[in-house]
Amino acid sequence: MAGETLVLVVDDDPHIREVVRFALEKGGFRVVEAEDGKQALTRFAETHPDLMILDITMPELDGTDVCRLIRADSEVPIIFLSSRDDEIDRIVGLELGGDDYVTKPFSPRELLARARAVLRRKMAVEKLEKQESPAVAGVKRHGLLSLDLDRFKACWGEAEIALTVTEFGILRTLLGFPGKVFSRDELISGAYQDDTHVSDRTVDSHVRRIRHKFSAAGGDPMETVHGVGYRLRACQGDR
Repeated sequence: MAGETLVLVVDDDPHIREVVRFALEKGGFRVVEAEDGKQALTRFAETHPDLMILDITMPELDGTDVCRLIRADSEVPIIFLSSRDDEIDRIVGLELGGDDYVTKPFSPRELLARARAVLRRKMAVEKLEKQESPAVAGVKRHGLLSLDLDRFKACWGEAEIALTVTEFGILRTLLGFPGKVFSRDELISGAYQDDTHVSDRTVDSHVRRIRHKFSAAGGDPMETVHGVGYRLRACQGDR
Protein backbone atom coordinates (compact mmCIF):
# COMPACT_ATOMS: atom_id res chain seq x y z
CA MET A 1 0.00 0.00 0.00
CA ALA A 2 2.81 2.43 0.80
CA GLY A 3 5.72 3.06 -1.53
CA GLU A 4 3.72 4.45 -4.45
CA THR A 5 1.11 6.08 -2.24
CA LEU A 6 1.23 9.89 -2.33
CA VAL A 7 -0.02 11.99 0.61
CA LEU A 8 -0.66 15.73 0.39
CA VAL A 9 0.05 17.34 3.78
CA VAL A 10 -1.52 20.78 4.22
CA ASP A 11 -0.68 22.92 7.26
CA ASP A 12 0.51 26.50 7.71
CA ASP A 13 2.89 25.45 10.51
CA PRO A 14 6.20 24.26 8.97
CA HIS A 15 7.04 22.32 12.15
CA ILE A 16 3.80 20.33 11.90
CA ARG A 17 4.46 19.61 8.24
CA GLU A 18 7.98 18.41 9.09
CA VAL A 19 6.70 16.08 11.84
CA VAL A 20 3.98 14.64 9.59
CA ARG A 21 6.35 14.26 6.64
CA PHE A 22 8.90 12.41 8.78
CA ALA A 23 6.27 10.01 10.15
CA LEU A 24 4.76 9.30 6.73
CA GLU A 25 8.06 8.87 4.91
CA LYS A 26 9.29 6.58 7.68
CA GLY A 27 6.11 4.57 7.06
CA GLY A 28 6.97 4.28 3.36
CA PHE A 29 4.72 6.97 1.88
CA ARG A 30 5.64 9.72 -0.56
CA VAL A 31 4.75 13.23 0.62
CA VAL A 32 4.03 16.57 -1.01
CA GLU A 33 3.33 19.69 1.08
CA ALA A 34 1.22 22.86 0.95
CA GLU A 35 1.40 25.74 3.42
CA ASP A 36 -2.10 27.21 2.94
CA GLY A 37 -5.47 26.44 1.42
CA LYS A 38 -4.84 28.14 -1.89
CA GLN A 39 -1.58 26.28 -2.40
CA ALA A 40 -3.31 23.05 -1.36
CA LEU A 41 -5.72 23.29 -4.30
CA THR A 42 -2.83 23.90 -6.69
CA ARG A 43 -0.82 20.97 -5.34
CA PHE A 44 -3.88 18.74 -5.46
CA ALA A 45 -4.49 19.52 -9.13
CA GLU A 46 -0.81 18.97 -9.95
CA THR A 47 -0.20 15.74 -8.05
CA HIS A 48 -3.56 13.91 -7.66
CA PRO A 49 -2.67 12.49 -4.21
CA ASP A 50 -4.08 9.26 -2.78
CA LEU A 51 -4.74 10.88 0.61
CA MET A 52 -4.95 14.40 2.08
CA ILE A 53 -4.00 15.39 5.62
CA LEU A 54 -5.64 18.78 5.95
CA ASP A 55 -5.36 21.39 8.69
CA ILE A 56 -8.60 23.26 9.39
CA THR A 57 -7.34 26.69 10.49
CA MET A 58 -5.18 28.22 7.73
CA PRO A 59 -4.77 31.43 5.74
CA GLU A 60 -5.74 31.62 2.05
CA LEU A 61 -8.81 29.35 2.48
CA ASP A 62 -9.22 27.25 5.61
CA GLY A 63 -9.43 23.47 5.58
CA THR A 64 -13.22 23.29 5.49
CA ASP A 65 -13.30 25.49 2.37
CA VAL A 66 -10.59 23.37 0.75
CA CYS A 67 -12.52 20.19 1.55
CA ARG A 68 -15.74 21.64 0.12
CA LEU A 69 -13.99 22.54 -3.13
CA ILE A 70 -12.18 19.18 -3.38
CA ARG A 71 -15.42 17.29 -2.74
CA ALA A 72 -17.05 19.01 -5.72
CA ASP A 73 -15.36 16.47 -8.01
CA SER A 74 -13.15 14.14 -5.93
CA GLU A 75 -13.67 11.55 -3.20
CA VAL A 76 -9.99 11.35 -2.22
CA PRO A 77 -9.74 10.32 1.47
CA ILE A 78 -9.23 13.32 3.78
CA ILE A 79 -7.98 13.34 7.38
CA PHE A 80 -8.56 16.66 9.14
CA LEU A 81 -6.04 18.12 11.59
CA SER A 82 -7.25 20.66 14.14
CA SER A 83 -6.09 22.33 17.35
CA ARG A 84 -9.75 22.49 18.40
CA ASP A 85 -11.29 19.49 20.15
CA ASP A 86 -14.86 20.80 20.06
CA GLU A 87 -17.25 18.06 18.94
CA ILE A 88 -19.06 20.55 16.69
CA ASP A 89 -15.85 21.14 14.72
CA ARG A 90 -15.38 17.39 14.44
CA ILE A 91 -18.91 16.82 13.16
CA VAL A 92 -18.72 19.72 10.70
CA GLY A 93 -15.48 18.32 9.27
CA LEU A 94 -16.99 14.88 8.82
CA GLU A 95 -20.21 16.20 7.31
CA LEU A 96 -18.19 18.11 4.73
CA GLY A 97 -16.76 14.77 3.61
CA GLY A 98 -13.78 14.14 5.88
CA ASP A 99 -12.94 10.49 6.55
CA ASP A 100 -11.20 11.01 9.89
CA TYR A 101 -10.27 13.77 12.34
CA VAL A 102 -7.11 14.10 14.46
CA THR A 103 -6.70 16.72 17.20
CA LYS A 104 -3.44 18.54 17.87
CA PRO A 105 -1.19 17.80 19.63
CA PHE A 106 -1.13 14.30 18.15
CA SER A 107 1.14 11.30 18.16
CA PRO A 108 2.88 10.89 14.78
CA ARG A 109 2.50 7.13 15.18
CA GLU A 110 -1.26 7.52 15.68
CA LEU A 111 -1.53 9.75 12.61
CA LEU A 112 0.38 7.18 10.56
CA ALA A 113 -1.98 4.46 11.82
CA ARG A 114 -5.00 6.56 10.91
CA ALA A 115 -3.61 7.19 7.43
CA ARG A 116 -3.06 3.48 6.89
CA ALA A 117 -6.57 2.69 8.18
CA VAL A 118 -8.23 5.16 5.82
CA LEU A 119 -6.26 3.78 2.87
CA ARG A 120 -7.13 0.19 3.86
CA ARG A 121 -10.80 1.14 3.74
CA LYS A 122 -10.32 2.67 0.31
CA MET A 123 -8.61 -0.49 -0.96
CA ALA A 124 -11.32 -2.70 0.54
CA VAL A 125 -14.04 -0.75 -1.25
CA GLU A 126 -12.23 -0.53 -4.56
CA LYS A 127 -10.93 -4.08 -4.75
CA LEU A 128 -13.51 -5.86 -2.56
CA GLU A 129 -12.64 -8.30 0.17
CA LYS A 130 -10.96 -11.46 -1.09
CA GLN A 131 -13.45 -13.60 0.78
CA GLU A 132 -16.40 -12.31 -1.24
CA SER A 133 -17.74 -14.91 -3.64
CA PRO A 134 -18.43 -14.01 -7.29
CA ALA A 135 -22.12 -14.29 -6.52
CA VAL A 136 -22.07 -11.20 -4.28
CA ALA A 137 -19.44 -9.23 -6.16
CA GLY A 138 -20.37 -6.73 -8.85
CA VAL A 139 -23.60 -4.77 -8.52
CA LYS A 140 -25.89 -4.96 -5.49
CA ARG A 141 -29.43 -3.58 -5.74
CA HIS A 142 -32.26 -2.72 -3.40
CA GLY A 143 -35.15 -0.99 -5.09
CA LEU A 144 -33.79 2.12 -6.77
CA LEU A 145 -30.53 1.87 -4.82
CA SER A 146 -27.59 0.17 -6.54
CA LEU A 147 -23.93 -0.15 -5.62
CA ASP A 148 -21.36 -1.20 -8.20
CA LEU A 149 -18.65 -2.68 -5.98
CA ASP A 150 -16.12 -3.05 -8.77
CA ARG A 151 -16.40 0.52 -9.96
CA PHE A 152 -17.06 2.18 -6.57
CA LYS A 153 -20.28 3.67 -7.95
CA ALA A 154 -23.58 4.36 -6.17
CA CYS A 155 -26.85 5.21 -7.92
CA TRP A 156 -30.43 6.07 -7.07
CA GLY A 157 -32.30 5.07 -10.18
CA GLU A 158 -30.34 6.62 -13.03
CA ALA A 159 -28.73 9.31 -10.84
CA GLU A 160 -25.16 8.65 -9.75
CA ILE A 161 -24.38 9.64 -6.14
CA ALA A 162 -20.80 10.59 -5.20
CA LEU A 163 -19.86 8.95 -1.89
CA THR A 164 -16.75 8.97 0.27
CA VAL A 165 -15.03 5.68 1.10
CA THR A 166 -16.69 5.50 4.52
CA GLU A 167 -20.14 6.40 3.18
CA PHE A 168 -19.87 3.73 0.49
CA GLY A 169 -18.79 1.21 3.13
CA ILE A 170 -21.81 1.98 5.30
CA LEU A 171 -24.25 1.43 2.44
CA ARG A 172 -22.37 -1.66 1.34
CA THR A 173 -22.74 -3.09 4.86
CA LEU A 174 -26.50 -2.40 4.88
CA LEU A 175 -26.91 -4.01 1.45
CA GLY A 176 -25.28 -7.19 2.73
CA PHE A 177 -28.42 -7.87 4.80
CA PRO A 178 -31.24 -5.61 3.54
CA GLY A 179 -33.74 -6.57 6.27
CA LYS A 180 -31.35 -6.29 9.20
CA VAL A 181 -31.25 -3.41 11.68
CA PHE A 182 -27.58 -2.53 12.18
CA SER A 183 -26.31 -0.94 15.36
CA ARG A 184 -23.88 1.94 14.96
CA ASP A 185 -21.03 -0.33 16.08
CA GLU A 186 -21.95 -2.93 13.46
CA LEU A 187 -22.20 -0.31 10.73
CA ILE A 188 -18.85 1.24 11.45
CA SER A 189 -17.17 -2.16 11.85
CA GLY A 190 -18.36 -3.08 8.37
CA ALA A 191 -17.39 0.29 6.89
CA TYR A 192 -14.01 0.77 8.56
CA GLN A 193 -12.64 -2.79 8.31
CA ASP A 194 -10.29 -2.18 11.28
CA ASP A 195 -10.31 -1.51 15.03
CA THR A 196 -10.72 2.27 14.79
CA HIS A 197 -12.90 3.65 17.60
CA VAL A 198 -15.65 5.90 16.26
CA SER A 199 -18.31 7.65 18.36
CA ASP A 200 -22.06 7.32 17.78
CA ARG A 201 -22.17 11.01 16.80
CA THR A 202 -19.61 10.36 14.08
CA VAL A 203 -21.67 7.50 12.66
CA ASP A 204 -24.80 9.67 12.73
CA SER A 205 -22.87 12.39 10.92
CA HIS A 206 -21.90 10.01 8.10
CA VAL A 207 -25.49 8.77 7.85
CA ARG A 208 -26.89 12.32 7.66
CA ARG A 209 -24.50 13.08 4.84
CA ILE A 210 -25.52 9.93 2.93
CA ARG A 211 -29.20 10.77 3.30
CA HIS A 212 -28.63 14.37 2.24
CA LYS A 213 -26.88 13.24 -0.95
CA PHE A 214 -29.63 10.79 -1.88
CA SER A 215 -32.42 13.25 -1.03
CA ALA A 216 -30.96 15.62 -3.62
CA ALA A 217 -31.66 12.83 -6.17
CA GLY A 218 -35.20 12.34 -4.86
CA GLY A 219 -34.63 9.35 -2.58
CA ASP A 220 -33.65 8.19 0.88
CA PRO A 221 -32.38 4.60 1.15
CA MET A 222 -31.97 4.53 4.94
CA GLU A 223 -34.35 4.34 7.88
CA THR A 224 -33.61 5.20 11.51
CA VAL A 225 -34.70 2.63 14.09
CA HIS A 226 -34.70 4.72 17.26
CA GLY A 227 -32.68 3.30 20.10
CA VAL A 228 -31.14 0.62 17.87
CA GLY A 229 -29.52 1.92 14.68
CA TYR A 230 -30.25 1.95 10.94
CA ARG A 231 -31.56 -0.27 8.16
CA LEU A 232 -32.44 0.02 4.51
CA ARG A 233 -35.96 1.19 3.77
CA ALA A 234 -38.44 -1.33 2.39
CA CYS A 235 -37.68 -2.17 -1.22
CA GLN A 236 -40.06 -0.01 -3.24
CA GLY A 237 -39.17 0.52 -6.86
CA ASP A 238 -41.45 3.52 -7.22
CA ARG A 239 -40.00 5.56 -4.36
